[in-house]
Amino acid sequence: MPMLLWLLLLILSEQMDYNGTRASVPKGVAPKAVLLLDPPWSTAFKGEKVTLTCSGISQSPARRGTFWYRDEKLWEIQHNAIQIRESGNYQCKTRGSSLSDAVHVEFSHDSLILQASHPVFEGDNVTLRCQGKENEKAREKVYYKDGKQLPNSYNLDFITVNSVSRDNSKYHCTATCTILSIVSIKRNSKPLNIQVQELFLHPVLRVSSSTPIEGSPMTLICETQLSPQRPEVQLQFSFFRDSQTLGSGWSTSPELQIPAMWTEDSGSYWCETETVTHNIRKRSLTSQIRVQRVPVSNVNLEIQPTRGQLIEGENMVLICSVAQGSGTVTFSWHKEGRVRSLGRKTQRSLLAELHVLMVKESDAGRYYCAADNVHGPILSRWIQVTVRIPVSHPILTFRAPRVQALVGDLLELHCESLRGSPPILYRFYREDVTLGNSSATSGGGASFNLSLTAEHSGNYSCDADNGLGAQHSHGVSLRVTVPVSRPILTFRAPRAQAVVGDLLELHCEALRGSSPILYGFYHEDVTLGKISAPSGGGASFNFSLTTEHSGIYSCEADNGLEAQRSEMVTLKVAVPVSRPVLTLRAPRAQVAVGDLLELHCEALRGSPLILYRFYHEDVTLGNSSALSGGAFFNLSLTAEHSGNYSCEADNGLGAQRSETVTLYLTGLTENRSGPVATGVTGGLLSLAGLAAGALLLYCWLSRKAGREPASDPCRSPSDLDSQEPAYHNVPAWEELQPVYSNVNPRGENVVYSEVRIIREKKKHAVACNPRHLRNKGSPIIYSEVKVASTPASRCLLLASSAPHR
Repeated sequence: MPMLLWLLLLILSEQMDYNGTRASVPKGVAPKAVLLLDPPWSTAFKGEKVTLTCSGISQSPARRGTFWYRDEKLWEIQHNAIQIRESGNYQCKTRGSSLSDAVHVEFSHDSLILQASHPVFEGDNVTLRCQGKENEKAREKVYYKDGKQLPNSYNLDFITVNSVSRDNSKYHCTATCTILSIVSIKRNSKPLNIQVQELFLHPVLRVSSSTPIEGSPMTLICETQLSPQRPEVQLQFSFFRDSQTLGSGWSTSPELQIPAMWTEDSGSYWCETETVTHNIRKRSLTSQIRVQRVPVSNVNLEIQPTRGQLIEGENMVLICSVAQGSGTVTFSWHKEGRVRSLGRKTQRSLLAELHVLMVKESDAGRYYCAADNVHGPILSRWIQVTVRIPVSHPILTFRAPRVQALVGDLLELHCESLRGSPPILYRFYREDVTLGNSSATSGGGASFNLSLTAEHSGNYSCDADNGLGAQHSHGVSLRVTVPVSRPILTFRAPRAQAVVGDLLELHCEALRGSSPILYGFYHEDVTLGKISAPSGGGASFNFSLTTEHSGIYSCEADNGLEAQRSEMVTLKVAVPVSRPVLTLRAPRAQVAVGDLLELHCEALRGSPLILYRFYHEDVTLGNSSALSGGAFFNLSLTAEHSGNYSCEADNGLGAQRSETVTLYLTGLTENRSGPVATGVTGGLLSLAGLAAGALLLYCWLSRKAGREPASDPCRSPSDLDSQEPAYHNVPAWEELQPVYSNVNPRGENVVYSEVRIIREKKKHAVACNPRHLRNKGSPIIYSEVKVASTPASRCLLLASSAPHR
């Protein structure tokens, strides 16, 4: 009876087919839930997501109270749809349905996978798709079944396999993958077993009585369950005894009524169910019916090694026995989840053994045995068999907030063995030094967290141990990236002061930061260039300086995380002075002793401040600094000032000497008939001042003596007749002598006066006609006199403007 109850749990409630007939299902048992995948592929790449949707009997998604299972263990209780990222066997159930069929979803680390469409039922056509990773372009795809190439399957993105069945065929594909458009690699996908779901469950034959008495009627019921996802499929049934068809053969009714059972009706009974298209047919287990026979009882299953605990690779013995029973007894062994029996033995014995060699992980589960002596199989109690699996090589993965690990990030080291019985102890290593350990009592591996510093770069590994032998993972390298610090910009030039024409090196360096670092150089926020430094030491940018290169400079460092800008650095490009130009400025073209001479030195190019030096016959006269416009130096000329003059400009970047300028001075002579040669400014001003002073003195003396001069030199020029020349008598003792005085040659209101010096024996000068001033024997000096605003200065102007003897 326990066996029958277990089978009944796999049957869904009655469901009407298109013809109105019913597939007989156990009453009171909820129908199976339906589990769907989106996208509809049972294999995906690691890192992708698959949405699982659970539907109840109404074929609409269950909105509340959905139970999810992974690898036969309750996983989550939430809404009808969940997203998964981990491989496993998934099932679901709702409050109105029973547990769905298991669907295996595989998340592969491989670069090439073979995908099969889901769901696929017996007899369906299935689509196979050969898929490469996003960064690898797959081409020349070929599809294989059990190692043999499928016809017409070359270089197709997908193919269709017709009318698949629940066999153990393995499919795989090959493809040539191109990496970075450069390297081509031929890859093979892992073998794929197509998950073909049962279109309908294997039928179970139910009999109204397992111990019929001769003459009593018997009802045979062939129970099955049509998948709720294929409600349109029509089924038909047939019943058999000892290979003899009972009734009228195939019928759409799952029941067969036998009016009376007789001794000759003893035998093996079973039923078959098939689709009306005859492409899928399934047979139930046989039921032995013996009329008026004593049934076996107290069936017991024993497993060796004791308690059913084995290690993968060991041999297992299943011993089935009965306490009583007559005649020949048929023993059968069964495993939960498998429709077919593991083995059968019929013998005149109360005990039988079944040997299972080299058990595998898939051999773990619940077992029972059945004994039958024609009165129907009697089932033993369930026995749990545990197969402990040694751990496989674990896989170490890094889990961080970003692709590139940074200093300060929290790094999770995750170690997981895909095979191995729990509990599993995981140990974590860096450069073969133990970091820590963690035990996992179930699947999913274990994790270890680190707050990263730069010193955490290196090789990491882990091992897994469940007491059946430790296994070590492959090493995984971790590079912890350090963000760049604020860079420092420095100038490297041949001298302290950058000069036009110098080769300037801009050097930018971030003292911290993982390489490579891209350095950008900027002048007034305009990009000069960018240079990558594959290792430490910073980067440099060179250029030849011009005056336009003065300004503010900065640089930027960027290693892909967050760029940092340096502080601003100001560069002033100095211009060496050009060769200065020396000019001599005098009040007249011909200079003489006593004139005021202005020396002007100017360099047309050169950064200020410029120091100008003045030389006479290479002897320094003086110096002056100027920001612009050159510099001046004044001389009151003497006879010794004849000679060669030059100047020099210097702004600290190299002095430049002007060309030499020669000055010739002409002094006064005793020859009255010869002209007085004049030099440059100083003497002229001195003589003009002397003449004006003499005239003022004369006016003062005349007034003091009670005499008025013939013409008042202190009168305004307007008081005089413009047509009448003015004459002044000058005493002989007031003869003009050379006097040197400085007169501003750059002042305004300048007039030129003609002064004649006459030497006579008389005491007083006699006024004469202006034409007398042009006597050949008289020296003439042109002086430049500034008109002042005082009366005295007006007198001086009049005096200097009037001709005298």
